[in-house]
Amino acid sequence: MSGPRVIVVEDEALVALMMEDLLADLGCEVVASFGAVDAAMDWLNGQERVPDGALLDINLGGKLVFPLAEALQARHAPFAFATGYGNMKLDDRFAGVAVLTKPINPARLREVVRGFGRAA
Repeated sequence: MSGPRVIVVEDEALVALMMEDLLADLGCEVVASFGAVDAAMDWLNGQERVPDGALLDINLGGKLVFPLAEALQARHAPFAFATGYGNMKLDDRFAGVAVLTKPINPARLREVVRGFGRAA
């Protein structure tokens, strides 16, 4: 059985590569990686099958990722936020969504990936 199909949305190229490597080490298949919300939204809107999970940087060059998060919620695709800003208070629409702080802790990421469906 293959691992979860995951997308990464992160505007810092080196951080995105690190996230992709960590996800691959957990047995995930990174099916797409984006540095901008609009590109990720275009991709998602063109997919019949939603990803098993997504790892979303909250702030992408000053643009918040929340529209993409809402689109994933509407399609029942689990996701987690990643942030370099420490403990952020999210509004109620994202209650219960995991927030990972950067640098990403691999053990914490493993817990999150397990919530994506198929265990890593």
